[in-house]
Amino acid sequence: MSARARTLMQLSVTGALLTLAVAAPPASAGQGHPVPLRVATYNIHAGAGSDGVFDLDRQAAALRALDADVIGLQEVDVHWGARSRGLDVAGELARRLGMRVSFAPIYSLDPVTAGDPRREYGVAVLSRFPVRSATNHEITRLSTQDQNPVPAPAPGFGEVRLKVRGVPVQVFVTHLDYRADPAVRVAQVADTRRIMARERAALPGARQVLLGDFNAEPSAPELKPLWGELSDAAAGTGGTYPAASPVKRIDYVAVGKGVRVRDASVPEESAASDHRPVVADVSLTGKAVRTWTGRHFGRRPV
Repeated sequence: MSARARTLMQLSVTGALLTLAVAAPPASAGQGHPVPLRVATYNIHAGAGSDGVFDLDRQAAALRALDADVIGLQEVDVHWGARSRGLDVAGELARRLGMRVSFAPIYSLDPVTAGDPRREYGVAVLSRFPVRSATNHEITRLSTQDQNPVPAPAPGFGEVRLKVRGVPVQVFVTHLDYRADPAVRVAQVADTRRIMARERAALPGARQVLLGDFNAEPSAPELKPLWGELSDAAAGTGGTYPAASPVKRIDYVAVGKGVRVRDASVPEESAASDHRPVVADVSLTGKAVRTWTGRHFGRRPV
């Protein structure tokens, strides 16, 4: 074989290998490879620690230590008032952590001074992945801003859609009613199940994760319907409230089908908030997924 022929053959083989390398997609659950994901939830107490001192540097450090890909936050102020220095707490934490943010207000009130931003309070999701879409769903609430509240639909049940190495993921973040009477939580759990089922049907094959402060312990009767469809990732771990010396676990990472829990813990951080966070390492698994790009869906074989 001539030198020229050998060179042409080498170029042909090299080109074929490069083509295969470019064409090969990253590993995904749809190809039988579990996709790792670390998720967490944290009630941040409007930026104040267990000592009552507002300190976003301390909270950012606590969140950074979780090393989570996705974090659900509760009790989040956005230009709410003096207790959080009028800051956009969700945006500030996202900026300090280098993460994307989606904020879902429970309350959105007119500013005290005309021209100032609206005063808002609610829940948020921080994500290392781009947020493909975000929705602020309504669930039953008993407002703390009305003198004579009655249970009524109100916003503050946030959902973001992500794609994690090709796998569509629906992340929900919530904060259930705090009162001793569980009646409102009963309604909220029913709303949660209905909304998650509807969103699951709208995006077949998506994995679902629910993050939040449920204000009830795992054995609470009002939470029982959730455990028929979701798994409590941190079952058997320690308490989360109050942070300094927890006596109960009321904060949750809950996962749906196609999400396998590999490990979960309640970090011993007790100064940055009046709650402790919950963090879980999960794998996105399953026999098949639907890829999602904007409004378009397509079947990806196993």
